[in-house]
Amino acid sequence: MTSQTAPPAPARAGASRRPFTVRIAAWSAAHPWKAIIGWTLFVAVCFGAGTAAGTEQVAFSDFWIGEAGEAEAMAVDNGIAAPAVEHVLITSPTGALDPAAAEAAAADLTERMSALPEVAAVSAPVTADHGDAVMVSMTMSMPSHEAVDHVEPLLRTTAAVQEAHPGLHIAETGGKSMSVELNDQLGAELAGVERFTLPITLAILFVVFGSLLLAGVPLLLAISSIVAALGVYALSSHFFPDAGGAVASVLAMIGMAVGVDYSLFYLKRVREERLRSGGDDRLAAAVELAAATAGRTIVTSGIAVIVSLAGLYLVGDVIFSSIATACIIVVAIAMASSLTVLPALLVKTGRRIDGGKLLRRRANPGQSRLWTVLLRPSLRRPAVTAVVGLVVMGGLAVPALAMTTSVEGKETFPKSLQTIGAYDDLVAAFPEAGVSHSVIATVDAADAEALAAAVARLEAAAQESALFVATDQPRIRVSQDGSAIALDLPVPYPTSDPRAERSLDLLRDDLVPATIGEIEGADYAVSGEPAYAADYSAHQSSRLFLVVGFVLLATLVIMLIAFRSLVFAALSMVLNLLSTLAAWGAMVLVFQGTWAEGLLDFDSPGFIGSRTPLLVFAILFGLSLDYQLFVMSRIREAAKRGLAPREAVQQGILSSASVVTSAAVIMMSVFVAFVFIDRIEMKQLGFALALGVLLDAVIVRVMMLPALMSMVDRLGRWPADWRPSTRTR
Repeated sequence: MTSQTAPPAPARAGASRRPFTVRIAAWSAAHPWKAIIGWTLFVAVCFGAGTAAGTEQVAFSDFWIGEAGEAEAMAVDNGIAAPAVEHVLITSPTGALDPAAAEAAAADLTERMSALPEVAAVSAPVTADHGDAVMVSMTMSMPSHEAVDHVEPLLRTTAAVQEAHPGLHIAETGGKSMSVELNDQLGAELAGVERFTLPITLAILFVVFGSLLLAGVPLLLAISSIVAALGVYALSSHFFPDAGGAVASVLAMIGMAVGVDYSLFYLKRVREERLRSGGDDRLAAAVELAAATAGRTIVTSGIAVIVSLAGLYLVGDVIFSSIATACIIVVAIAMASSLTVLPALLVKTGRRIDGGKLLRRRANPGQSRLWTVLLRPSLRRPAVTAVVGLVVMGGLAVPALAMTTSVEGKETFPKSLQTIGAYDDLVAAFPEAGVSHSVIATVDAADAEALAAAVARLEAAAQESALFVATDQPRIRVSQDGSAIALDLPVPYPTSDPRAERSLDLLRDDLVPATIGEIEGADYAVSGEPAYAADYSAHQSSRLFLVVGFVLLATLVIMLIAFRSLVFAALSMVLNLLSTLAAWGAMVLVFQGTWAEGLLDFDSPGFIGSRTPLLVFAILFGLSLDYQLFVMSRIREAAKRGLAPREAVQQGILSSASVVTSAAVIMMSVFVAFVFIDRIEMKQLGFALALGVLLDAVIVRVMMLPALMSMVDRLGRWPADWRPSTRTR
């Protein structure tokens, strides 16, 4: 194998002509304590300011999308929005329900709930047709979107009534109580993910560097970047409001990924420079030399990942906009930490950066027998290897063509939660308390009577269809002047059931136009859980190709600028896309069917969460860009040192293999942990990302990339810009 030749050192004379990454590293290495203290203050100020300012949440109306959103806006504007309603179900834990005991419990519950300021009204108890259940409903006293912050007193009251009537089973459920329990569970499980992944990350880094001190450096920088980013994100939310949910967890996930990646890449380059000099040169000099190469790659990678994440703004959805903002902030801060404080930390580690004897023996990438063996098929028979890789990735991607997307409904939530179990029991006993459509209509005040008559005809027509639940009386809300009416039509199916979608189509396409639509000048729209799911999924699908197209085009431009080769830029784009498509296909194969339910402990909903494909694409494409840039930059450096194309490919991959593999293993440990969260969308996201990273590290980087680059060389398309520099060294 051709021996390595040291790359040219950055020019010492004329500091202003040196790259800014070198100038920053040189200052940091020369003033390590100033850099470390400055970074510590920066992190503290960011986090402190963000904590003091708090996080500004998006308005409830920002979540409205499509016709369902239009209906919600009409309802709010006319004062007929659906109130927040909680239900308490009274049943017997064993045997038949005692009517007298149930009546006493319902009376006790009614008295206690009526005394709460959070409750506007308590309905009369209703007994199920079979007599084994009693339902009491409470209408809350504040707007529906504010009720989740006020439902705790109702839950405590229900618990108190249960304690007072131990012979009965008394459980509360409703949209707000379910939200509280779901959020609490998700927060606890995400905290468990962090506790699981941090020690694994530290252990992997220790194996890589053979030093607990050095292993802690990438982890420390990643964590400090995340802390600073959380503060900056809180400040930014006052201009770009936060959508809540798992945004902070995605920020931490991306921050850990790029923070560790950048530190690993930089640290390894410093070690290589030390090895080339035999460890005799000053550590600061090695840091400067690494900044000239690794620093440039980190900047390019950071910009590429930021541009990739910026594509999420094109979705036109507050959740994706929040995720994009959070992730862009953490990537920028992680990039800054690697360029500024990391050189100072490396200088302060001193000679311990060289690691132990075992690490020194393995530090020369040219001596890696394992990677040499793994690369041999790709370099000797590139066409065959590329075809095999393409067949594997393409085969996994094919199921993505059958992807069905929808929004999580109550039927997909964890059955282990008390409010979810109570909801299932409630709907079984009282089908009208489950999923419903909401028809909103407005007319001129002069047509109020005509609207009332049309709504009555609509309700009667719906009652004739088996797609709707038969009710004793219409569920109607009317504005003061009668010019606006909301009609709730319950259906006996969960949100994701195709029959719920058929009932929605029947309303929108036939029943509503044939009744309310006959009134001249009438405005109407249909909302409700099935409507929101359908409209949200349609919105995501309509923006999918726009986002993908933008990211691919932007990536092509960045890679073209970075490597001065249209062929290699296009090759990088295609390979990154393959990883995403294969992850999509595998996700469909596993989660839209039922065969893997026992393996991953889930109940298949028959669809993929509508947000999941775009999240997988943005996160996985960004990470793939990281790995691709690291590998391609090493290949380009080897080529510019004078190595033949085949040798440059081999040397570049061998020299970056340990970094890319270590980063991939760390990320896989993070993503795999998400599979054990008891939420189907989290399982889908974690599985797709973990598998995508694995495929990218094994199939793409080891098989397809070297094979395709070797084929490019044989076709005479090796970039002229990659030839050795003719300047004096």
